[in-house]
Amino acid sequence: MFLKLIKDFSIKKIVKRSLTTYKLEMSEEKIQSIGLLVDETYFSKEKELISQIVNSGIPESKIEILIYKDKIKKKETFENASFSRMDVTISGDFSKSEVGDFISKPFDMLISYYDIEKPVLTLVTLKSRAKFKVGFSTIDKRLNNFMIGTIAENHKEFVAELFKYLKILNKI
Repeated sequence: MFLKLIKDFSIKKIVKRSLTTYKLEMSEEKIQSIGLLVDETYFSKEKELISQIVNSGIPESKIEILIYKDKIKKKETFENASFSRMDVTISGDFSKSEVGDFISKPFDMLISYYDIEKPVLTLVTLKSRAKFKVGFSTIDKRLNNFMIGTIAENHKEFVAELFKYLKILNKI
């Protein structure tokens, strides 16, 4: 418990320091590939979320998913890459190669699908090399290019609003 608090405090400090010099970049390119960062601690319907995105015109092969869960049980398995707080060092580095690979990929769009701010998720969003970042309006406004004001349980509304505005912005 005590180590968890120290790690969270350290990661918050790293994020806060990084956000002071962080500049969002805007790309004019059309969206072809999507990185999806999902907090499965509160939202476990990622298959339905992916099917909504696919129905909106993005092929499933162009969607890569990274799942975060507060605690991963030893026998628990995931179809997609996953990580927890245990996979982050106190200095903000990731011990799992899947997280490093996800962060380093230059996705056309990163969807940060979490509406409760957690230092580890914020760090992944911050370090991502995605060209266009989308998230919820309840998360720090400096992290994302575009924010949607809904809750994570309303994935249909989130995707509908997202693609409505992507069409207006001429991104799809």
